[in-house]
Amino acid sequence: MEKDVKPHLWFTLYSLLTLGGGKAPVKVSTTELSRALGGSQQSASRHLQLLEEMGLITRRIDPDGSLITITDGGLNALDEVLQELKVHIEGVGAEVFVFDGTVASGLYEGAYYISREGYRSQIRDKIGFDPFPGTLNVKIKPEDFERRRRLERHPSVMLEGFKDGERSFGSCKCYPLLLNDEIKGALIVADRTIHDLSTMEIVSPIYLRRHFGLSDGDPIKVSFLSPRRSVA
Repeated sequence: MEKDVKPHLWFTLYSLLTLGGGKAPVKVSTTELSRALGGSQQSASRHLQLLEEMGLITRRIDPDGSLITITDGGLNALDEVLQELKVHIEGVGAEVFVFDGTVASGLYEGAYYISREGYRSQIRDKIGFDPFPGTLNVKIKPEDFERRRRLERHPSVMLEGFKDGERSFGSCKCYPLLLNDEIKGALIVADRTIHDLSTMEIVSPIYLRRHFGLSDGDPIKVSFLSPRRSVA
């Protein structure tokens, strides 16, 4: 979840939203907020402090209360909870994201990272396939960037960071997918990445360029499914 928001802080964020903090700055006193939360003023004050430190709200403190605005990060955190609820209430197949992308060359570093046993074993255990030692880069159009943002607010499969000798490797989020409605794989979104929203870095159990006869610029269809739904 965005910024690892704990449930009690998420509810405080939600309460600020219902008080009007999502669209414009809203004046909220700790007395008013504590009533909404069913707790003490001290707890309400502490929650505001933590949310501000996490960058999920901005506030200007006045004698009669705080002028509070929920930031884009805070709205993303609320939306991530919404997507989680939709998965559980509407069913795991409620939303499928499909992108028509084109193949692109990368920096050829995928083989090094995916061949690390710390990642490889987690992909086998958590996603269900032994990854080919390399990645396929797929470019998407600017008009698809917002849909990708929404995709990445959905539940993901987490690959934990690890140490390999003297080097540390960061954690990654994975989103299971199908390529050309045929081959399963996963989008890898690393905590530290050189890629922007235009590039999807994809792992798969096979050498995708050879299997599909792909060259740079060739079209490819990428369909994302809930991680709770099998793509086998």
